[in-house]
Amino acid sequence: MDQLTLAVVSCNYFNLPCWIGLHAGLFAAEGLDVRIDHIEGIEEVNDRLRDGRAQLAYGVTEHVILEAEAGGAQRIIGGNVNRLPFSFIARAGIQDYAGLRGKRIGVSSLRAGSSSLIIKLLARHGLHWPGDYELVPCGPILARWDLLRSGGIDAGLQGAPLDQIALDEGFTSLGNPRDEVPDFQFTSLDVDAGWAAAHRDLVLRFCRGFLRAHERFYTDQATASRIAMRESGIAQRYADRAWEDYTRDRIFPRDGEASEAGVQALIEISSLIRDLPQRPRRAADYIDRSWLAAARASL
Repeated sequence: MDQLTLAVVSCNYFNLPCWIGLHAGLFAAEGLDVRIDHIEGIEEVNDRLRDGRAQLAYGVTEHVILEAEAGGAQRIIGGNVNRLPFSFIARAGIQDYAGLRGKRIGVSSLRAGSSSLIIKLLARHGLHWPGDYELVPCGPILARWDLLRSGGIDAGLQGAPLDQIALDEGFTSLGNPRDEVPDFQFTSLDVDAGWAAAHRDLVLRFCRGFLRAHERFYTDQATASRIAMRESGIAQRYADRAWEDYTRDRIFPRDGEASEAGVQALIEISSLIRDLPQRPRRAADYIDRSWLAAARASL
């Protein structure tokens, strides 16, 4: 068996396609022993691609774009969270966006696309950063959830199924950002282009398991929910609700592909925080579809 390391952000539902690939034996069927490293520091995911500690990553797509703009070789070769899976969850007593004035809002990172997304959403409701509220970088979903429960922040994006758990615990939902931003490439399957070119067979074998895992997610709810429960510790009712949300709204791409519309939305929204002169502003410049195309042709 050939070993590969996949770096992912935290231990949350976003990782389910690759958890399925691992536990359903889809990677093993390709002769791959895939190790999945769950990392709480979201910048570290792409750092590990850069220094070779990981060969592939489910990374925050904004970081791949920033890396490419700085002359790096990281590329998006597949999709992950292609549409926003979040609800905007606030502590009890905050009933609408106006109630966020002067409050602390948790985000994964000031460099990541979720920060720009928050700025865009709140601007539509008359609140402007930094004067009207504070952005608190606190890491990925699980860290935001802990801070929301402890009172360290007043609100933040929570992905399914944590959004449903939050509502059951008495928190409030201010809405679903997907209603306002229908396409947004939040995370993606990323690789260092130089490493991939030197290890073509390994990447193609991984991509075949990756494609099969996405199809399995859509066609086998029982397996998807069982693996989600095993890996993230959620109750079955929440695993089933998350599966329904993700399949209904195609949050994971059934074909495994990155969303060009989603990457373009990320580029445009992230310009609220930064506007780099060298940014070509074309989503296709950051996506290499050749790997999934070749893997699909060999299935």
